[in-house]
Amino acid sequence: MPIEASAISSGSGLVVRPVKQKRKAHSLGIGRANSSEHERTALQRDLLEGQESRLPPAIRQALQESFSQIEKEFEALYLENVELRKDIDTLNERLVSEGHVPEGLDLNKGAKPKSGHATSQLSQKLKTTYKASTSKIVSSFKATTTRAVCQLVRQYLGHRDGIWDVATTRVVPVILGTASADHTAMLWSIETGKCVLKYLGHSGSVNSIKFHPTDQLCLTASGDHSAHVWRYVVQLPLSQSSVDSNVGAVHARVSDSSASGLLRAEPSGEDEVDASDKDEGEPLTEPDGANDAVTVRTPLATLKGHQGVIIAADWLVGGKQLVTASWDRTANVYDAETSELLHPLTGHDQELTHCCAHPAQRLVVTASRDTTFRLWDFRDPTIHSVNVFQGHTDTVTSAVFASSENVVSGSDDRTVKVWDLKNMRSPIATIRTDSAVNRICVSPTHKIIALPHDNRHVRLFDLSGVRLARLPRSNRQGHRRMVCSTVWSEENGACNLFTCGFDRQALERVVAAPECSSLVLMAELHFKRPSTLHTVIVERSCDLLNYGYMYCKWWKSGHFSECSCSCGSRRMLT
Repeated sequence: MPIEASAISSGSGLVVRPVKQKRKAHSLGIGRANSSEHERTALQRDLLEGQESRLPPAIRQALQESFSQIEKEFEALYLENVELRKDIDTLNERLVSEGHVPEGLDLNKGAKPKSGHATSQLSQKLKTTYKASTSKIVSSFKATTTRAVCQLVRQYLGHRDGIWDVATTRVVPVILGTASADHTAMLWSIETGKCVLKYLGHSGSVNSIKFHPTDQLCLTASGDHSAHVWRYVVQLPLSQSSVDSNVGAVHARVSDSSASGLLRAEPSGEDEVDASDKDEGEPLTEPDGANDAVTVRTPLATLKGHQGVIIAADWLVGGKQLVTASWDRTANVYDAETSELLHPLTGHDQELTHCCAHPAQRLVVTASRDTTFRLWDFRDPTIHSVNVFQGHTDTVTSAVFASSENVVSGSDDRTVKVWDLKNMRSPIATIRTDSAVNRICVSPTHKIIALPHDNRHVRLFDLSGVRLARLPRSNRQGHRRMVCSTVWSEENGACNLFTCGFDRQALERVVAAPECSSLVLMAELHFKRPSTLHTVIVERSCDLLNYGYMYCKWWKSGHFSECSCSCGSRRMLT
């Protein structure tokens, strides 16, 4: 290979050097933090230059010019960076001389700023400390709203797989029913906790169970694409005296334990971790009584109108008709006596997850994975209207009636919303939680919402969105797995809450609901005319502590006449 030479004048004459060595000795003018790395890069470049290139000369020349331009740009940026650092050091020295210590400056090492890693550690430490302190403050505020008192009464063990749904009879004697993934439904005595009847008619998972409002009939929905209506006959030796003594004993236990502070629900702080989580996998013991129960295998009626899994079913008011919800995106209304399909309900875009019938009116709500739930109105025999409620961002897992004018919906988006049937545009209250919500239930008398969660929690809220309690979730007093469903039972005078989960057990708790405290509040109320100011005595109930929810009625003349609380109590004012 020919060697190009360049003449350089010196004291001894001309010196001939290869151009290759000149490029190697040429300095880029950029201070390098790691000289060995750049020397290795320069060596690789020289080796590449020494090899024959297969690129066309024009392309190679263009590449060399581009890289040369990039090198000049980096050199200019580096020089500008060096000048800026000098200015920063000068300013820091001036601030120190004037008595000001700039942030990140170590006085022990002169005017050299601390490393970015140390500053990041300090910032993270401050954030952690601030978050911990504020979490304690927020938890202390949340604990003040825990006013419901609960006590674990009994465990119901006997299923061999997870329990999807739980229900209670609406007539005395009160019986508990459970629907399980082990293809069975069981009826339990709430006095003894023993299984008294087992239904074995389904060939798939039993997803839902509901009792007839007046008769000894049970409705179950299954994954075998069918819903069954079957009769149960259970004789329980209950007397009025035993019921009264039972109720009195329960209330005595609740009041005594409430006074001693033993039965109050766990604090509402969300940052605590249960110490019993370590033995979460302990197997449940199954009593022998479940195997001795009466078995029923043949249903009175079999409803086969769906092409997919039937996920839920319920009785319409009066018990003469029933509704089923399926994964085939439809709901069906049947005649309970003839099993005739009366009304197919279509319109949902995805699988249905729940259905519920109004206890006093011919209204039905269906929930779906399409993030909506629909209200179907059958009060007018000639016109069947439907209203769509939109407000959730994920699957609506359940929707239930809270009163004649309210519907409560729960969703996988970790929210529960309270809706007014007369205003479908937006909810009147929104409850935000930290876990997906499953099949909820509302207490008919006390209007308390029980929320079962995927994270084993069960929380109690009122219709205003104020949390009343969080039930314990330790292995001794709570569920070990996801809580699937809840149901209230208030027929015996006590407010009993039943929950079931995928840990193959159902739990019964007695809940002392917050009663009206008969507090008297001196309130200054401004009338429609701002210049008029009146002081009245308002008798408030539980909502006085729930951020002041108070509803006032006005006469046409503009005078204040009545104050009512959302719990139903009223006080006439003069």
